[in-house]
Amino acid sequence: MSSEKFIKNKTALITLIAACLVVLLSLSVRQVFGMFFMDFNRDLGITNTEFGLAIGIQMLGWGLSGPIFGAIADKYGGPKAISLAFLFYIAGIYFLFSGPNTGIYFQISLGVLIGIGCGGTAISIPMAVVGKHFPLSNRTIAMSFVTAVGSFGYFLSPIFTNYSLQNYGWIQTLIYFMFFLIIGLTISYFVRSPSLNQSTETINNQNSISALKEAFRNKSYVLLIAGFFVCGFHITLVGTHVPKYVIDRGLEDWTAAMILSLIGLFNIFGSLISGYLSTKISKKIILSVIYLLRGVSICLFIFTPPSTISSIIFGASFGFLWLSTVPATSGIVAHIFGTKFLGLLYGLVFLSHQVGSFFGAYLGGLFYDLYGSYDYAWYLAIALSIFAGLIHLPIIEKPVLRLKEEH
Repeated sequence: MSSEKFIKNKTALITLIAACLVVLLSLSVRQVFGMFFMDFNRDLGITNTEFGLAIGIQMLGWGLSGPIFGAIADKYGGPKAISLAFLFYIAGIYFLFSGPNTGIYFQISLGVLIGIGCGGTAISIPMAVVGKHFPLSNRTIAMSFVTAVGSFGYFLSPIFTNYSLQNYGWIQTLIYFMFFLIIGLTISYFVRSPSLNQSTETINNQNSISALKEAFRNKSYVLLIAGFFVCGFHITLVGTHVPKYVIDRGLEDWTAAMILSLIGLFNIFGSLISGYLSTKISKKIILSVIYLLRGVSICLFIFTPPSTISSIIFGASFGFLWLSTVPATSGIVAHIFGTKFLGLLYGLVFLSHQVGSFFGAYLGGLFYDLYGSYDYAWYLAIALSIFAGLIHLPIIEKPVLRLKEEH
């Protein structure tokens, strides 16, 4: 698709812009829950394990609901799936600051409801809808814009949250978040799936069951699922527990906000570069390099003396690698199987990501409460970096026979 044709396709352009804004608002809220832990601990009596469990449940809810919202988007269109998810997200924020918000209620609001809300608003579904509008030549670039703009929310949100928590408290900050999500709910109307005459793919009669059978018979798809587990473990361990980790190492609490903001800022560049390189070189090589470099970034962070400089280096380096896995991973799924069931098939890959996220959040808190340190969680993260770096190499980046026959 030429740039001229891209501009003329107004539906694709509007969908891309709207999807970017939806993901920006969704991820802006999701990214900073780790910064609330001290307030939850002081005012609600929430322990590290309870908080880690809630974030873990949130990740599982996000992952389990993703394929469901993906199937809704594939069949009924993006606006229905995304707007429904926003309603769950808003309800979760509301119940988190109103009424009973400890014990099982804390797990339901922060865990279940917000998790389901993320399942249809944060990255996978908006990006899958965008992917349906673009051919192979430009698809990963378009998808990388969604993750890059979402990363700008990662950059702004910790700064805003740190200021709001200090000046207005955690309840008022959550009220602000709820209004941000209501804006996202309005914008979701414009994240529209392409009509039949706008689709970039040959029409086929495959149904969702046959698409799933085809995917799970493909070794490359199974390897992607295994590798994306590691991505989830990494980013949720960092996003959830780094705020407390840096304070435990004697650094000021603003250091956590700085790290999270740097992650968001540098992830903009990482996502765009990953999307661009995915059109030029092997996507599986890009993924292997990203995962191995994550291990190097973690090693430098935990084995060097704590300082502002080491925190800056970690935030920048890990941020560059943060969501740069997403364009390449989703691009491989679309390249192998086509885009008709991209929402469903990528949703299942993302489910594995969220299972990894559950363990990253929960084990980080559990190890800390058991051993008084996050060290074992970091060691596991490094080992998983090596595993993921190797597991992507056998992937075969070729369309299935069905797509070759259709073309």
